[in-house]
Amino acid sequence: MTLFTILLQSTQAATGTASSIASSAGESGPAVVASPDSLSLAAPTAWAATVKGFDWSGAFTALSTQAVSFCLRVVAAIVLFFIGKFIINKIHAVTRAVMIKRDFDRSLATFLLSLIRFVLLFLLIVSVIGVLGIETSSFIAIFASAGVAIGMALSGTLQNFAGGVLILLLKPYKVGDYIVFGEYKGFVKEIQIFHTILTTYNNDRIIIPNGGLSTGALNNLSSEAYRRLEWRVSISYGDDVSAARNAILSLLDNDSRIVKQYVEDHEPAQPAASTSPSAAAGEETQRSWWKRLLHWLHLSKAKATEWKAQQQADIESRLPKKDYSPVVAVESLADSSVVLVVRAWCATPDYWSVLYAINEQIYTTLPAHGINFPFPQLDVHVRSNG
Repeated sequence: MTLFTILLQSTQAATGTASSIASSAGESGPAVVASPDSLSLAAPTAWAATVKGFDWSGAFTALSTQAVSFCLRVVAAIVLFFIGKFIINKIHAVTRAVMIKRDFDRSLATFLLSLIRFVLLFLLIVSVIGVLGIETSSFIAIFASAGVAIGMALSGTLQNFAGGVLILLLKPYKVGDYIVFGEYKGFVKEIQIFHTILTTYNNDRIIIPNGGLSTGALNNLSSEAYRRLEWRVSISYGDDVSAARNAILSLLDNDSRIVKQYVEDHEPAQPAASTSPSAAAGEETQRSWWKRLLHWLHLSKAKATEWKAQQQADIESRLPKKDYSPVVAVESLADSSVVLVVRAWCATPDYWSVLYAINEQIYTTLPAHGINFPFPQLDVHVRSNG
């Protein structure tokens, strides 16, 4: 019995008392209007009778039942939250392990892992709210309406999310690439939902929004397998250019990291991993059906990749080879020196090591062949009037 029921009963009792007084007055004589004093005396009596007849034990029982039910819901919601968070962490760890084992693309893996965690946490929160007794459908409708308003307010954030999706689809860069974006440059460490994280050679951490990276101009220095090195060497006027050229070409020829003529000849052979059919069959029989299915999908993907590589190799074999031989040429005749330009090719991971090594070898080798490095100088001729 609620408080509203008590008030209703007391009101009805007071009305009935007033009616009885009026009727008794009508039977005894002319109509006499009951004074406020009589009503004020009658109302407390009705209230006392109503309160006396109220089922206090039933009210306390209902109240205690509702309190116990609410406490149980709160406890269940707390337990559900921690269990759900534990399950989400396990799903995240298992998914990450599967992606690493299957050699999943690291760029897409970091994006998907963060997205999966976000979606699962949202579903967990909705489930906890449902356990508390709140209508989830209205909550979802409110959340959708709020999402529209927040989306309009955070248009830049949504642009970063769309930029992250475009980066994963178009793949202008991936995790581990060295990119240059405006004044920022470094190795791609992570591609998250809204940002890309770079680390520089000094181990500085740079966070760049995905929106700008997806629409701006960037330079990916790791996208190609080979890069061209370039040096400029100044020699004195009167020095033998041919001797300098032969000395530099000899240095480049002695370095195994330098491409001698063709890239195809410089690429190291990749041994193919082979598995005996009997061992593979024995391994298949020991796996469960879903593991065999995953293994079959992995083998199919590997076969498709191998087939594409063979097709690409066949196409490249029919094309004329490009000559990547080192070149030493006279670039310009400066005021006090002859500038030689040296160009050579190497694998992208060896770029910086080869650049610094050849710099030092040129400095130490050319003087032994009679080649001098000139200093800036100015010849002044004095003309006498006598």
